[in-house]
Amino acid sequence: MKPVHVIGGGLAGTEAAWQIAQAGVPVILSEMRPQQLSPAHHTEHLAELVCSNSFGALSSDRAAGLLHTELRQLNSIVIQKADQHAVPAGGALAVDRGVFSQDLTATLDSHPLIDLRRQELPQIPADGVAVLASGPMTSHDLTEDLQRFTGLDYLSFFDAASPIVVGESINREIAFLASRYDRGDAAYLNCPMNKEQYLQFWQALCAAEQAELKDFDQATAKFFEGCLPIEEMARRGEDTLRYGPLKPVGLFDARHGDFRAPENQALRPYAVVQLRQEDKAGKLWNMVGFQTNLRWGEQKRVFQMIPGLEQAEFVRMGVMHRNTFLNAPELLQPSLQFKQRSTLLAAGQLIGTEGYTAAVAGGWLAGTNAARIVLGLPPLSLPDTTMIGALFEFISSATPKHFQPMPPNFGILPDLPTRIRSKQERYGAYRDRALADLTDWQKVFQI
Repeated sequence: MKPVHVIGGGLAGTEAAWQIAQAGVPVILSEMRPQQLSPAHHTEHLAELVCSNSFGALSSDRAAGLLHTELRQLNSIVIQKADQHAVPAGGALAVDRGVFSQDLTATLDSHPLIDLRRQELPQIPADGVAVLASGPMTSHDLTEDLQRFTGLDYLSFFDAASPIVVGESINREIAFLASRYDRGDAAYLNCPMNKEQYLQFWQALCAAEQAELKDFDQATAKFFEGCLPIEEMARRGEDTLRYGPLKPVGLFDARHGDFRAPENQALRPYAVVQLRQEDKAGKLWNMVGFQTNLRWGEQKRVFQMIPGLEQAEFVRMGVMHRNTFLNAPELLQPSLQFKQRSTLLAAGQLIGTEGYTAAVAGGWLAGTNAARIVLGLPPLSLPDTTMIGALFEFISSATPKHFQPMPPNFGILPDLPTRIRSKQERYGAYRDRALADLTDWQKVFQI
């Protein structure tokens, strides 16, 4: 039996390789790190999380949470390890990213059917079954080969990562632990600002010097809205941040009394900067929503204006990198097979899905179908009433001219049989239908 080639050891490639091997099919998993590092990666481990340590909302009546639940039902190795290495994050699934990726690396490396090779593949394998999961920072040579293969231009945008701060350097007399509306554990450190402090910070942020965007025309640079640099948001208007990542709604410092009481509303912060726990020990904290392309010196100067971060020690500054994604509606089927070559599949951010969990879902489907092709079984697509099925139906059928990366969301699911006005009840109904249909689908295909 010929092995399946999986190109790329990110979340999608890791999941794909595992599903192929679990089906009894040998895999060659090629990862270019550490021989060649990307602008955003810092380690040689598989499934390294580069932007954040959060997989999104845990609750299954949220889009990301429903996707988590579906993947648990489908025995995803990545979500299994995420659950195992979860850290407190209120209503989100966040992980100790170092331990998480190390465990996945060791798990795959020890599988008897997975041959992990530290090498760059400059070309798509000419024959056999292959899964392309090289990610949004695909190497130059492979990118050129892909362009020759598809005959289409790539779409490009810039993606950014937030700074990480040493917990001991945060002033806990100012920063307070709380989750919004006290949902879940108090897993966020919150740095409150009054109006004067916020305006000074906003003005400094708007005027701060950005790093040069290399190998790209700044005049035509595109930013994906889900990972917009904080300075780009700030330049959209004085109150943009206050209604975005710095919104104070639902955040209260219990040390100063009940801010929810009507007589205390005037004491509510004007804006709040949140930091999410990065590791289980709480030694490192990620600045939520602070993806940035500011020069490192400017980051330190401006971000230390935030109350509670005056003496902040940064273990990682924010970085920005170029991302690439395929025009999936032109190229892919809902099974994630290429239309022009059915033995080549693709998954991850490269195909225009956004977010960690969506990358895992793509890896699961591409890996499952790659194994089925080798075993002489027909490839699968999932019901479009599931979040997984809807996501890949969308990216394979959207209008090619205006295609942009898509995160999991309830807007891509088919309408319910009857209209439900309450958003919470409607989302719950989407969940119930998705999980019931997934269960029925698994029975049919014995997944």
